[in-house]
Amino acid sequence: MSRTRSKAAVSVGAILTASALMLTGCTSSGTTSGSTANVSAADIDKAMNTPTTITFWSWLPDMQSEVNLFEKKYPKIHVNYQNAGQGATEYTKLRTVIKAGRGQPDATQIEFQYLPSFQSYLLDFTPYGFGALKSQFVSSIWGQVAIDGGLYGIPQDYAPMGNLYRHDLFTAAGITQAPATWDEYMADAKIIKAKTGNYISDLPGNDGGQFLSLMWQAGARPFAYDGKKTVTVNIESPEAKKVVDYWNSMIKQGLVDTAPDFNNDWYQGFVSGKYAGWLVPAWGPDNLTGTVAKTSGDWTTAPLPQWDPSNPASSYWGGSSDAVLKTSKHPIVAAELVKFLNTGASALQMATSPKQTLFPPTLAVQKNPAFVEQKSAFFNGQQVNKLYLDIAKTVDPKFGWLPYMDFVYSNYSTTLGKAIADKTDLETGLAAWQAAVVAYGKQQGFTVKTN
Repeated sequence: MSRTRSKAAVSVGAILTASALMLTGCTSSGTTSGSTANVSAADIDKAMNTPTTITFWSWLPDMQSEVNLFEKKYPKIHVNYQNAGQGATEYTKLRTVIKAGRGQPDATQIEFQYLPSFQSYLLDFTPYGFGALKSQFVSSIWGQVAIDGGLYGIPQDYAPMGNLYRHDLFTAAGITQAPATWDEYMADAKIIKAKTGNYISDLPGNDGGQFLSLMWQAGARPFAYDGKKTVTVNIESPEAKKVVDYWNSMIKQGLVDTAPDFNNDWYQGFVSGKYAGWLVPAWGPDNLTGTVAKTSGDWTTAPLPQWDPSNPASSYWGGSSDAVLKTSKHPIVAAELVKFLNTGASALQMATSPKQTLFPPTLAVQKNPAFVEQKSAFFNGQQVNKLYLDIAKTVDPKFGWLPYMDFVYSNYSTTLGKAIADKTDLETGLAAWQAAVVAYGKQQGFTVKTN
């Protein structure tokens, strides 16, 4: 997910059609065009010097500029770039054209958590030698695209979680520093509520992506998939219940709001001071910069509060890759586009462009002063990128996904998310979420393990 925030990850409660969801059960029925033989340098040279048009779907701002760079390098190639909608909107269209057997793009942006859902329809980049690119990327993110011995995407951006807070409101409440632990976070929430009547943050019931990231940080590993027909669903683990019980207490004490996020009222809550902070990953700073500009200079970034300060931990909320469909008639060209966009000079340009909002997993970019040392006026001169890079080092990459995450997210909104929104018992909602995800997996023909 980009720092422009992906709708699939932040408001994935949107219910997709049953026919679209049914595609997730087709784990071995993808069309298999494209050779599995190794692709040679001669093959690549020939393809890139043959007049060719391919289609690329993405939702990132100013992506056309990056496509223009590719076309300049390869003048015989034309890329038909289409903004197919953000996150879930794009996935619905993608499933529709896959099912119809026509209209598929050659290459497309897909978030990490949805790669297993589309895996059987995606080109394995292993024969293209792209496995050698691993050393160019953050190791914790490579596992999100290297699945079951194959390589189904090239990382484009990632999203380590942090804590954005208004230091002016904290100072007014007599709080001089960011909370280092979750106990301190609750204590600060009580002070802010008592002295200002406002909330330390919002925990929206419509946002399964955020809650999963909080579970991830606490050590929960609710999902696993063997790439074939067996899934594991362990939403009710002790680690997950710890998170649920914590927020149950916060909600019952009236210390946190539960309003839906990413709407005008919610953004105005940051402007008015209704919310003194936001638990959000690396795409959050740019998101605020563009939507609540009136509060520029009032913000500070910090790591997430910790369960165990001696063992700092964070998590990811989002992150995306670029992938190629097996149905592409020009897989080499499409693969070279994906490679070009996410490595080398193009990756650096996307990361540092004021029109682009990526937080790149490319090591070369992360070592470049133009990115690392960039200071944000909105955050009072703080080097926000540098802080999030340090946070990313504390993320345990061992977090898996199911091949039907659409259902997982949409059902969250009617189970645990509904309990949050209605301020009822969260453990009951957690149990309902577990039961529904297990039942759906069995309905789709998967063997479902629960621990």
